[in-house]
Amino acid sequence: MKLQNLLVVLLFSSGGMFAQVESGKTGAWYMYFYDHQFKNSRFGIQGDAQYRNWNLGGDLEQLLLRSGLTYRPKGVEAKFTLGYAHVTSGEFGDENNTSMENRIYQEALLPQKLGNRVYLTHRFRYEQRFVEDQDFRTRYRYNLSINIPLTNKALEANTLYLALYNELFINGQKDIGDDRTVALFDRNRTYLGLGYVVNDGIRFQLGWMNQKTDAIGKAQLQLSMHHNF
Repeated sequence: MKLQNLLVVLLFSSGGMFAQVESGKTGAWYMYFYDHQFKNSRFGIQGDAQYRNWNLGGDLEQLLLRSGLTYRPKGVEAKFTLGYAHVTSGEFGDENNTSMENRIYQEALLPQKLGNRVYLTHRFRYEQRFVEDQDFRTRYRYNLSINIPLTNKALEANTLYLALYNELFINGQKDIGDDRTVALFDRNRTYLGLGYVVNDGIRFQLGWMNQKTDAIGKAQLQLSMHHNF
């Protein structure tokens, strides 16, 4: 598949234009991702901590803490994860009310390279969700990310790179209890940013993400650190 076709797929955003939670104001997500491979083992750990705000800081959207056990099979370019996440979600605006979610997930990460400069990653994730005051729920997620080095031919130290992704979320159930329902389409996220490779173990990214659901559409600034150790 040609690169331009992949970019069209990546930037495709499901659904039409939705009303924004607060028109003209961008939120912010501050994120730390880690990945560690145990020495002389095919097992490891990975996870992330994310502090998400409805605005640039102070109005909590979500605090997400996630970690999992990974396995890399021999002879296959793939990584599988079994993990757990705890999510605290806040309401938009002046209210300080929060709700809790416990989440178990399974994930398959499949890297791919096109030519000499285009790094693709396919991520498939299945979630079992225990959301406060809701019935048990599941969700399916597919993320396609593309990293393209700009100042070198590879994602090596001292390289500036273009980062893009698109992620689609589909609910496994519509009924969430007490005569409440959700749509099968949960949300779609489209991201464009710039990254910098400090060394083999540390990368930083700064970008813009647009998230759409049936009810809202909102832009989010994303600042992230990616740490392999």
